[in-house]
Amino acid sequence: MILRLPDLIHDWLQVIDLTVTPWREAAACIDVTYQVSFFPNREDLLGVAKAKAVCATCPVSDQCLSWALESNQTEGIWGGSTPKERRTIRRRWLEEIRKAS
Repeated sequence: MILRLPDLIHDWLQVIDLTVTPWREAAACIDVTYQVSFFPNREDLLGVAKAKAVCATCPVSDQCLSWALESNQTEGIWGGSTPKERRTIRRRWLEEIRKAS
């Protein structure tokens, strides 16, 4: 399902893809029943560690991380990585793409 927003919303928000991909259905975070936030404050080291611990058990953490890098997620824990870690990974990834072309 794709949600189209009114023209009043910024151009970068025109289309939001709400399609649930198969890897998301297998994600470990779906079944988390205890207090874990996947969007902890940067200073909340225990919260970050709890979220990363769930990701460490996840069978689809690689797909999650790839999605987060491709869609440039700037918040939250995705594929066991923090926003800062993803910025570093994404920078390297984009540099490799530039070198290959």
